[in-house]
Amino acid sequence: MSDPDPRPEPPEPPLPGECCESGCDPCVYDLHAEAMAAYREALAAWRVRHPDEA
Repeated sequence: MSDPDPRPEPPEPPLPGECCESGCDPCVYDLHAEAMAAYREALAAWRVRHPDEA
């Protein structure tokens, strides 16, 4: 049976060479930073629901 409330997983960072260094808006690094912020929020909420988990 799968966990109904699994621990959030961090997003994969951009691979070397994914940024074209041309000043795209948004840059893959900007998108990753946004995904990391969402991950941190989700992880904090998960930890509140699972206080005994590390």
